[in-house]
Amino acid sequence: PLRGGVAAAAAHPSAGRSYGSQAKEEEELRVRYLDDEHKGIVVLGLNRSHAKNALSKNLVKMMSKAVEALKSDKKVRTVVFRSEVPGIFCAGADLKERAKMHSSEVSSFVSRARATINELANLPVPTIAAIDGAALGGGLELALACDIRVAASSAKMGLVETKLAIIPGAG
Repeated sequence: PLRGGVAAAAAHPSAGRSYGSQAKEEEELRVRYLDDEHKGIVVLGLNRSHAKNALSKNLVKMMSKAVEALKSDKKVRTVVFRSEVPGIFCAGADLKERAKMHSSEVSSFVSRARATINELANLPVPTIAAIDGAALGGGLELALACDIRVAASSAKMGLVETKLAIIPGAG
């Protein structure tokens, strides 16, 4: 497991804001603004346990909105990306959802995911990926977009989409 300051910040129980439009999906990204001595730290928690935090259209949209809001928030000093699901950081693209998409939707989804990850990489504050578990495909690209990556000893990382003849394209 993660230790020290990043783990403490990533696990902070402070209440937060969530972005989303449907009740079932609104908690897929938990946004917590920490307070007290951790004031200025924002924790973005991936929370799609049923899909191993796979990047769906909704989750990418929520991440995009959150990153856009953080970009202009002068009170933010650091952003920590973490998983709310034990043993998994992010499994990459939601391939079950992707299989149901029309080819034009796939192109649009990949473009939006790439733009979101690029915006994350360009945030004007330090970003930290707290990796506890698997970071695969787009999940690894998400972690690589952060300035600092802290991984548990049990973390596994890879660009597994290359085995499916898919070029890594989210970041």
